[in-house]
Amino acid sequence: MDRVDLVIIGAGPGGYIAAIRAGQLGLKVVCVEKMPALGGTCLNIGCIPSKALLDSSEHYWQAGHTFAEHGVKVGGLTLDLSAMMARKDKVVRGLTQGVRGLFKKYKVEPVTGRARIVAPDRVVVQSAEGEQTIETARVLIATGSEPTPLPTLPFDGDKIVSSTEALSLARVPERLLVVGAGAVGLELGSVWRRLGAEVTVVEFLDTIVPAMDRGMAKLLQRSLEKQGLKFRLETAARSAKASPRGLAVTLEGRRDTVEAEFDVVLVAVGRRAYTGDLGGRELGVAFDERGSITVNERYETSVPGIFAIGDCIPGPMLAHKAEEEGVAAVEMMAGNYGHVNYDVIPNVVYTAPELASVGLSEEDASKRGLAVNVGSFPFLANARAKCLGETDGAVKVIADAKTDRLLGVHVLGPRASDLIAEAALAMEFGGSAEDVARTCHAHPTLPEAIKEAALAVAKRTLNI
Repeated sequence: MDRVDLVIIGAGPGGYIAAIRAGQLGLKVVCVEKMPALGGTCLNIGCIPSKALLDSSEHYWQAGHTFAEHGVKVGGLTLDLSAMMARKDKVVRGLTQGVRGLFKKYKVEPVTGRARIVAPDRVVVQSAEGEQTIETARVLIATGSEPTPLPTLPFDGDKIVSSTEALSLARVPERLLVVGAGAVGLELGSVWRRLGAEVTVVEFLDTIVPAMDRGMAKLLQRSLEKQGLKFRLETAARSAKASPRGLAVTLEGRRDTVEAEFDVVLVAVGRRAYTGDLGGRELGVAFDERGSITVNERYETSVPGIFAIGDCIPGPMLAHKAEEEGVAAVEMMAGNYGHVNYDVIPNVVYTAPELASVGLSEEDASKRGLAVNVGSFPFLANARAKCLGETDGAVKVIADAKTDRLLGVHVLGPRASDLIAEAALAMEFGGSAEDVARTCHAHPTLPEAIKEAALAVAKRTLNI
């Protein structure tokens, strides 16, 4: 293989988007991926399969719980889990094949195998066919992250599982314990609860989704409790042992310690940077105390010519954050301008209702000593939400008290993952609550709730 301009290690959202953008810019690119399919964790065993299961399980739940309210009578409702899993796999397969098609379109060469950086200008790839060395002008590390293990509950892939195995359980567990009340735990807990499992969620901290606005997190917890999820906050899972009915897990709380039995335990306490045996440390690539690769404003590591993006560098471990970094990194490599606004990166929990946020929470603003005005509006007063029959939740808008500039927007409700884009766009352009409030929104629509919350900042809502 001739010398190339860029070798990207990892074909997840950060890596494959960086490869496509580099191809658009005329760079000769090789993208190395250890998995047989392109797309990384997100497309294969993360974001995409989990959302497919969330949507399928929500249809099942609605058929059994809410269709009758709409005059739709369903009799003899049954679950075909294998068909549901097959649909999930079909969605994944279509998207991963789509990435391969885009690589062909932009002349990106995919290579399957495990990559090791032996020099800033040389990458060795080990595959089933043998070993090959690729000479390159630059290397971009986009190797993502992996589930963080719990020493007290080591993964066995059967009874104690990570998110990977929880996406493909062969049957609905009778009793599921979810350790960790972040997005992954709540989403997969929701899937299996809708399909019939008794789900208990334990969280070491005193709130679910700790990175989100606390007030919105409390509202989400109430909604999930109404769906049957049980929560034990300020609780740690200390140990597990085999029992006649599955696993006996010791749960140590602030007030009591109990032993409870479960069929499956999902450990979802977070993710950690995956850098494996890349060879970076041997070459002098610097890491921080959390094991993430440190980079400068150009995403270059401490070794010139070696760059890194996504989950393996500091910052939120989000696919879209990795994508933006991939684009910015290769644009700067090509001599163009690249930038990521880390103050305007949306975060979403795809439960029902969904919880989405961008910018600062009230707690964040308080820690920074910022004076703010807050406006909120409940979906109970939104006409479209009433038509949908999905009125749980609200919108919260946080604006600077002096300038009215938007500092944060939080949406708990139907399609919050879609609604948050309006807020992100307004904040990207330095918009104010007044700007959003003065923008005409179609009626009846869910985004009107954002307009009303923006009006509430100035205490002039129109529909409550």
